Amino acid sequence: MSSSERARHWRPAELPGLDLLRARYVAKTFSPHTHDAFVIAAVSRGVEEFRHRGTLERAGAGTVSMINPDTPHTGRAGIPEGWTYHVLYPRPELVARIAADTTTIRGTPSFSATVVIDPRGVRLVTDLHRTAENDDMLATDILLRQTVTYLLTRYGSAEPAPAPPGAGARAAARAREILLARMAAPPALGALAAELDTGPYALLRAFRDAYGLPPHTWLTDARVRRARDLLDHGTSPADAACHAGFTDQPHLNRHFTRIVGVPPGAYQRERRNR
Repeated sequence: MSSSERARHWRPAELPGLDLLRARYVAKTFSPHTHDAFVIAAVSRGVEEFRHRGTLERAGAGTVSMINPDTPHTGRAGIPEGWTYHVLYPRPELVARIAADTTTIRGTPSFSATVVIDPRGVRLVTDLHRTAENDDMLATDILLRQTVTYLLTRYGSAEPAPAPPGAGARAAARAREILLARMAAPPALGALAAELDTGPYALLRAFRDAYGLPPHTWLTDARVRRARDLLDHGTSPADAACHAGFTDQPHLNRHFTRIVGVPPGAYQRERRNR
């Protein structure tokens, strides 16, 4: 991270199911990745560009970006000055509870809009960060419910029921299971395809269609997720790197920072300090 950049990624201990990121980035580039939570980002200065569902989105000051869980996206500065934003990462089960209590959405909630100009939404997100930084958890909890309700009411809907999986989707799901089980020593694409009785290019296409990323990129993302879980439970960064399938801690540091936005050591210190 350059000297002009700063970031804090943390979790209020009294609000399980919510992570927060406050950052100013200039040279930062996020690799293609996913989150197992929703992403709600309010830009207060500058412009962020990110690729999402095949479209290059631009989020400038006064906008809110909303990305559903497990949806691949990237991130980088859209202008030389970079961007400043506050981000909420509420878990799906938390968003579902709020939606059931305060909206007419029935079923799994999701956002149908990606980038919207919404000064009120920006104020809600930044006010939530301010109260959380001040350890006012009652106000933070209220603001979280108000923010999620407001954004779902304006831009949310129930997620469509998934179509029955075809043969390609079933092969992709089985490949995903194998990669998760053999994270430290994954098979080559050809060997993986042979194990599933399909061709490598057919498997590559099916995997991309199912998960939005090629297997090797998806695996790096999954390794970072596992490393995060280990760090959350007190595992040292060096041991987390080993258990998550990275060659060493610098290898973990590089990919973790490109996906999470802060180095693993800084990420873990915030959890120990809560």
